[in-house]
Amino acid sequence: MTGRLKEKVAIVTGGGSGMGRATAQKFVAEGARVLITDIDVAAGEAVASEIGENACFAHQDVADEQGWEDVVAEVQRAFGSLHILVNNAASAIEGTPESSTLEEWRRVLSVNVEGIYLGCKAVMPVIRDYGGGAIVNICSRAALGGAPPQLAAYGASKGAVRQYTKTIATWCGRNGYNIRCNSINPGAINTPMLRASMDATPDPVGYTKNMAAKAPLGRIGEPEDIANAVLFLASDEAGFITGAELNVDGGVSAA
Repeated sequence: MTGRLKEKVAIVTGGGSGMGRATAQKFVAEGARVLITDIDVAAGEAVASEIGENACFAHQDVADEQGWEDVVAEVQRAFGSLHILVNNAASAIEGTPESSTLEEWRRVLSVNVEGIYLGCKAVMPVIRDYGGGAIVNICSRAALGGAPPQLAAYGASKGAVRQYTKTIATWCGRNGYNIRCNSINPGAINTPMLRASMDATPDPVGYTKNMAAKAPLGRIGEPEDIANAVLFLASDEAGFITGAELNVDGGVSAA
């Protein structure tokens, strides 16, 4: 590896599996030290152990405000600074506009929207005081148009993430924080969340093939595809990029 994040310290939420796990692994391989957070303690601890001494784990529900204060304090205690936040944790409780309960709707938005609001609020002054850095919000292709009906709350939440990323970028830029904020719109990515959704369909194999066929590149993405994009946006190579969104969807959004 090339050390593109040498001497950087990052928080990766939802780092116990899927895109978060791949991102944490990629960051450490490129020289960063990473605090992995997840609501699943066993999964998060396993990833941190697998990565080694340059990663540690903290239990976190990203919708809890006090939890964010604890996590920011922990990353500074463990690694002495903070430069990068990857807001990856998400909830995708299925429900249509008519079948979703208010409780389900609120839970999805509390994780996917309030979690990002709380995360950005908690880290901005800290990253600023350590000289600046980057925030990368994992959004979704579902934010670009109508989401699948069974993901009504998820689509609405990701639309908010897309907009709020631009607000944070503008706020940090205008205030001289030296913090860039960008978002990534993954398409269908081979994660536990997607596999669970596929397994709930009458024909998981057929559904998977159909999703792959929608992409001009002809496949479903892998977590590493997203991790590579996050790495770029978090690194100094993206030093003049803020308020942008990067579609990593095999070309679906272009077709």
